[in-house]
Amino acid sequence: GTAIVTFVVEKNGEISGIKILKNVGSGCGEEAYRVIELMQQSGIRWIPGMHQGKPARVQFNMPVKFKL
Repeated sequence: GTAIVTFVVEKNGEISGIKILKNVGSGCGEEAYRVIELMQQSGIRWIPGMHQGKPARVQFNMPVKFKL
């Protein structure tokens, strides 16, 4: 199944507002959430969106596929 986690990539590349949109059960949604939260806590930065040549906040929906 596929779990979907949504979050916002801020102008500086940090992640905020992590939420589970779709959970396929067996703890899959929670594990996808945990991995995204781990990126946030580790200081990993994403490339922010661009609007008219300037960094912009972007909401991102990330599908995470699980094979059980």
